[in-house]
Amino acid sequence: MARTYWAAGSAVGVALLFAVGATVATAGGADSAPAASRTPGLYSADAGFARDMAVHHQQAVEMSFIVRDRTKDEPVRVLAYDIANTQANQRGMLLGWLDMWGLPKNVADEPPMSWMGTEGAGGMAGHEMGGAVTKPGALMPGMATKEDLARLGSVEGRDAEVLYLRLMTDHHKGGVAMAQGCADQCANPAERALAQGMVEAQQSELQLMADMLKQRGAEPPAAG
Repeated sequence: MARTYWAAGSAVGVALLFAVGATVATAGGADSAPAASRTPGLYSADAGFARDMAVHHQQAVEMSFIVRDRTKDEPVRVLAYDIANTQANQRGMLLGWLDMWGLPKNVADEPPMSWMGTEGAGGMAGHEMGGAVTKPGALMPGMATKEDLARLGSVEGRDAEVLYLRLMTDHHKGGVAMAQGCADQCANPAERALAQGMVEAQQSELQLMADMLKQRGAEPPAAG
């Protein structure tokens, strides 16, 4: 488990350093780059990913803070802290890019995930993406519903740990598919680097959470 924590943390750290460095480099070389390549369009993959992943990350932070107060189990609390800290930092970067590009953080006529397109979303018309399902009442693949969050806030101990790990497993599956979409489609090199780091770190955490569920005698969430 210690190795898995280290691997996940290292992947995130490298991604953040790469993204920050690439952002500085891009800004420093702005005069030599075409304007179109510097500023993504309103409905581009770069902007859409930044908007959607910021919302996706915010819920992960919220769930992690909830479980922190519902259990005294140290491994779960450490995982929750790592997820909350990492995704809050990444969310700040995504929103910062939108500010830098002069683009809004919300677009009223833009459905969630529309930047991925039908093919890129792995069949979003069917509300399924990369093994993550958009549940009725949820905004995007892998996200919890209001009822899920209320239930997480009402249980304690092992029940809270298991529910958190299951909800976060689904959340990460949706996040990995979204991040892979940006890694494949986004034009901004810093954003692509951050997205690829998200893929690697969250895949590592998915394995960690599967192990933690097994240690608690619980099954992972049912696929689809």
